[in-house]
Amino acid sequence: MPKAKSAYVCSDCGADYSKWQGQCEACGAWNTLAEFVVGPATPAAAKAATRTGYAGADATKVVPLHSVGQVEEVRTLTGIGEFDRVLGGGLVEGSVVLVGGDPGIGKSTLLLQALASLRKHQPGPDFAGLYVTGEESLAQVAARGRRLGLTLDGLDALAETCIERILAQVQTAKPKLVVADSIQTLWSEQLAAAPGSVSQVRETAARLVRHAKETGTSVFLVGHVTKEGGIAGPRVLEHMVDAVLYFEGETGSRFRVLRAFKNRFGAVNELGVFAMGERGLREVPNPSAIFLSGSDTPQPGSVVMVTREGTRPLLVEVQALVDHSPLANPRRVTLGLEQNRLAMLLAVLHRHGGVGVFDQDVFVNIVGGIRVQETAADLPVLLAVLSSLRDKPLAEKTVAFGEVGLSGEIRPVPNGEERLKEAASHGFKRAIVPKANAPKKGRVGEMEVVGVERLAQALEQAG
Repeated sequence: MPKAKSAYVCSDCGADYSKWQGQCEACGAWNTLAEFVVGPATPAAAKAATRTGYAGADATKVVPLHSVGQVEEVRTLTGIGEFDRVLGGGLVEGSVVLVGGDPGIGKSTLLLQALASLRKHQPGPDFAGLYVTGEESLAQVAARGRRLGLTLDGLDALAETCIERILAQVQTAKPKLVVADSIQTLWSEQLAAAPGSVSQVRETAARLVRHAKETGTSVFLVGHVTKEGGIAGPRVLEHMVDAVLYFEGETGSRFRVLRAFKNRFGAVNELGVFAMGERGLREVPNPSAIFLSGSDTPQPGSVVMVTREGTRPLLVEVQALVDHSPLANPRRVTLGLEQNRLAMLLAVLHRHGGVGVFDQDVFVNIVGGIRVQETAADLPVLLAVLSSLRDKPLAEKTVAFGEVGLSGEIRPVPNGEERLKEAASHGFKRAIVPKANAPKKGRVGEMEVVGVERLAQALEQAG
């Protein structure tokens, strides 16, 4: 038989090389090349390569798109509202979901709770769930389930890491949902590489994806994360699955945020909020309340903004601290916000607002461990910086949002009406927003809405 060959594949971009080197020439990343064993082609592998992996698909015929009928997605509610929201309205039949996060943040706990909840809401022989554990013993999994107070009747578990044996058991048991914890522990007998290597992760994930599409079985994959916070292993793994969910949260905080970074069946950047307790993860249906300050009196450097995560508006608190810097190059530190954007906003504040902080250290924090990735945070950040610099809080029950341009204009943001309604429902009395987002009446319920066009106007309204 021909001898298997080795290639070195970049885990970031997928470029391959004949020998190992420190830097990937394609993407410039360092120390990302990992050995990939290229096995000889077999008749079975060639036959599998001709299939698309999707049930009912025919790769040998060209079909006009207009003649393809629409297939309605079959969704199953897990019974955990925040989890269903992030999934896009429930679990889709035959979908493959990758769940990542830091160690101990609650990945295994959430999926075990989801399995138990599905079994509870769908009693009978039609539903069966299989929890495949490669890192813990069956006794540890059962002990966690009992500690969380879950009903384990009707749930099966398998302590195995060989993908061939796992698929053999899955084909016999025919579960509707399979949880593989974790994908980095699985390995295939057809490859000589160690578990967790690029070749093993890619092959085992491809086998599970193919099985899910052929049988309609839903699959959850638990993925380890690197020190940078990304899923460990090849980036192609994120392209193979239907959805990628990440757990976020501050160290020591009991709140956990589950965010969808990719979802073929729902909104990207959708957010689900959970609280970790003795009984596992408990969903938080009103997350705006936990991200707001518990103080009754306004504080300098604190501004409440309305961000939009996925399909719902969310109230979060932006905190800024401005202090005299003893350094030649003052620090610009952000948590939950892009640091380069803060530097740009401070330059706009100096040029078009007449306020310079070039000799001050500026620290900006988004309370609750939330990462704000939209431009609606521009105006609240500048108002918080100005409030801290002057040591003067904004008026009580004031909210703000809006994008700030380089020429000092305040640009509108999408879904302004929904953001204002969310703020009014939480008792806010005043809002500083882009003029294009302000209603004609100037009010939303009992909340006064002030529309501004320039940064200078917004600073005047902030006092």
